[in-house]
Amino acid sequence: MSTIEATKPQKEVSPLLKLVLELGPLMVFFFANSRGEWLAGHFPTLSELGGPIFIATGLFMAATAIALVVSWMLTRTLPMMPLISGIVVLVFGALTLWLQNDTFIKMKPTIVNTLFGTILLGGLLFGKSLLGYVFHSAFKLDEDGWRKLTLRWGLFFLVLAVLNEVIWRSFSTDFWVAFKVWGTMPITILFTLAQMPLIMKHSLDQDSAK
Repeated sequence: MSTIEATKPQKEVSPLLKLVLELGPLMVFFFANSRGEWLAGHFPTLSELGGPIFIATGLFMAATAIALVVSWMLTRTLPMMPLISGIVVLVFGALTLWLQNDTFIKMKPTIVNTLFGTILLGGLLFGKSLLGYVFHSAFKLDEDGWRKLTLRWGLFFLVLAVLNEVIWRSFSTDFWVAFKVWGTMPITILFTLAQMPLIMKHSLDQDSAK
């Protein structure tokens, strides 16, 4: 957690707007890949980027940057996870366009999820439940709760990394893009909902009410 986040109160953003900022770039990526030829026909400049996956990558980078800027303007903070993910998108997206090799953008989820998983599990080895620093404003859990939740999310991120590798290496680009939007997100939502019993069990608010 940064010093700015620790010392300045965060402005509240409506859940709907937050969802748009998080899912918007992914939807742009999916649409641009599926309608790449149409976009190139109507906006000739985009055709200079290459085929549909490269047009989608360029627009994905732009949408990600816009989402980060809007988030900063509204809250005056940039949460760690979206910031790291955004940086990787911009770096690997630039390599994809520069080298005309979509392997880089396909590896982006693997890199990000492996990084998050390694950080969370590595923190546990040093007795630090780092997930508490990310979700401290949303949940108030006891130490054991944060430790268990951090372990689960750390392992989940590694599973997502492996899953991404299997998908992009075994299936077509269109299938990978579709799975990235319509597969990964539902899996993540279901996993998050599955953690609610643990969160309720270790909630400090619940304990205080008792």
